[in-house]
Amino acid sequence: MSGPAIARDSCRQMTAADPSRLLHALRRAEPLLWVRPDACADAGAPAPVTAAQVEQARLRTARFAPLLAELFPELRASGGAIESPLLRADAMQQALGLPAACGRLWIKADHQLPVAGSIKARGGIHEVLEFAESLALREGLLDAGDDYRKLGGAAARACLARYQVAVGSTGNLGLSIGVMASALGLRAAVHMSADAKPWKKARLRARGVRVIEHAGDYEQAVAAGRDQLRADPRGHFVDDERSASLFVGYAAAAWHLRTQLDAEGIRVDAEHPLFVYLPCGVGGAPGGIAYGLRQIFGPHVHCFFAEPTQSPCFLARMMAGCGQLPPLAGPPSVYDLGLRNQTEADGLAVPRASELAYAAVGAWLDGVYTVADERLFADLARLHDSEGLRIEPSAAAGFCGPAHLCGSETGRAWLRARGLSGRLARATHLAWTTGGLYVPDDEYAGFLRRGRQAAATP
Repeated sequence: MSGPAIARDSCRQMTAADPSRLLHALRRAEPLLWVRPDACADAGAPAPVTAAQVEQARLRTARFAPLLAELFPELRASGGAIESPLLRADAMQQALGLPAACGRLWIKADHQLPVAGSIKARGGIHEVLEFAESLALREGLLDAGDDYRKLGGAAARACLARYQVAVGSTGNLGLSIGVMASALGLRAAVHMSADAKPWKKARLRARGVRVIEHAGDYEQAVAAGRDQLRADPRGHFVDDERSASLFVGYAAAAWHLRTQLDAEGIRVDAEHPLFVYLPCGVGGAPGGIAYGLRQIFGPHVHCFFAEPTQSPCFLARMMAGCGQLPPLAGPPSVYDLGLRNQTEADGLAVPRASELAYAAVGAWLDGVYTVADERLFADLARLHDSEGLRIEPSAAAGFCGPAHLCGSETGRAWLRARGLSGRLARATHLAWTTGGLYVPDDEYAGFLRRGRQAAATP
């Protein structure tokens, strides 16, 4: 299938110049591209985190690295660093039909992150480490300058076992929290929504993590976990909607990416723009990464969030902030738009965006687009067949981004308005994959069958 045909199928968009048409398409769960209006009514609040906090997160993970190398055999070669490769994706670019005149496609392969197997390893593991560090210093298990491998000893683990970490999750954040907490000796509980995948629950239980299932959606699982931890003086709740610790853990990824781009000879400046496409659930992970990238590359990086057509919570929040939704009593939910919040991209099935993430990036985020489930499966199959990479459906959301920009009226108008059209051939497009390393073989085989069928359907 050619590039223009792909751009027109499940990537077709309404024009953002007509908010009423856009809202109609959004309510009908049609794939669309929204770009920030030149005159947005909401200038945004001051960022709730600082560059200094991001730097502290980087230093903290470095302090824990020797211990992590002992706890996880897969980290020995990296000295305890939890990182993912940057991959050139020429074959996937061809499979997507993206011409060289649009720029070059790369993949930041967070679906290969060791230990947790998803982007949630960045924020989730950082918050567990921060909590464990604070306990260790308070309990006298560590002194300033100590080797953190001391926390692997029996006495330290017995002390930490008196404390509990809990989180509400559809899966991947729960895996990262549960795996790291149990490895350090902390008790761990994960409150999971009904749409969480059974294999993720099984993997957590195999690690000794307590899984509490809730009949409602992600938002209700988070609320239930938050309420239960209030009564526990030795409990710590990892709040995906409100956590600055999660956010700065994600943001720290930008500094390693800069090193990888330099190693590949990829320039990012006014003549060499960087476009980054980030799958979005509640917004913490893409918001943190976008914040970090903005700190490094300034106006030369252009970040777009990707959401399922039935769960566009960050898009709804951006439109509300720009005065493009009818007035509501509070921050919008996808249910306010008449959407179901049901998608095969379970990690992205979130009804309401994080206000912390919106405060951090809402004032300058370039745009948000939505993707139909069948397109997610089709791109999952294209990636497998072209590059041999194995991801889960939600991780495929980024691959629709270049077609939105280069193949749609809205995208081309946005590029022209910002003087980027003549620089596209020198541009880098970066699809950030987010999960899939530990998907069971039989489940992945089903993904692949569905994806190949979707890719073959006109």
